[in-house]
Amino acid sequence: MPAAYRRILLKVSGEALAGNRGYGIDPDTQARIAGEIREVVDLGVQIAVVIGGGNIFRGLAASAGGMERATGDYMGMLATVINALALQDAIEKAGVPTRVLSAIEMRAVAEPYIRRRAIRHLEKGRVVVFAAGTGNPFFTTDTAGALRAVEIGAEAILKATKVDGIYTADPAKDPTATKLSRIGYIEVLNRGLQVMDTTAISLCMENKLPIVVFDLTRSGNIRRIVMGEPVGSVVSAEAGPPKE
Repeated sequence: MPAAYRRILLKVSGEALAGNRGYGIDPDTQARIAGEIREVVDLGVQIAVVIGGGNIFRGLAASAGGMERATGDYMGMLATVINALALQDAIEKAGVPTRVLSAIEMRAVAEPYIRRRAIRHLEKGRVVVFAAGTGNPFFTTDTAGALRAVEIGAEAILKATKVDGIYTADPAKDPTATKLSRIGYIEVLNRGLQVMDTTAISLCMENKLPIVVFDLTRSGNIRRIVMGEPVGSVVSAEAGPPKE
């Protein structure tokens, strides 16, 4: 059975790399994610990754503590480079060639981000990890994920979370929360659902790029999505039925 997607972008939060620690990088979690990426590459699917830096440093939290927002955001971008290098190491240990492309130039550790170079790496079967967000303060790594996905012509963004999709409310706090298996971009914005920030959602909407929100903690989910199985929740132009 052929894969449902030819090229995808996986958006992983920095917190995901921390595993149950809550901070730093958990080697076991990192190795598991790398193994799942390997499974997708073995299917012939091209995969790029955008990773956050919240497990190391959060610009917003720093600005709340009195630091200038732009300075905090730049520090957060540098944290994503640390995570990208760690993930690169894990993916290569899983047997897949990987390249880190950074929006902030630091040639000693990563290639500078050039769109055509990124596409060329993907076409050669390499995993591309995008680091340093968009390279600009005031933009989240969600927005960076949407931007890079559009730039490289990805067919979907896979947004990795700790829950199995989008709910009407936080299922951990509200037992009446119901899962939305399909939902439209406009509805996500109107209802204020915390899928991605509004800039990222708007960019996906303008470019008709579907977002699949799924549970990264369940092994095999990335492969299932790539093979077209109904996993998590899908944000697209066609909302479909309101509830699962």
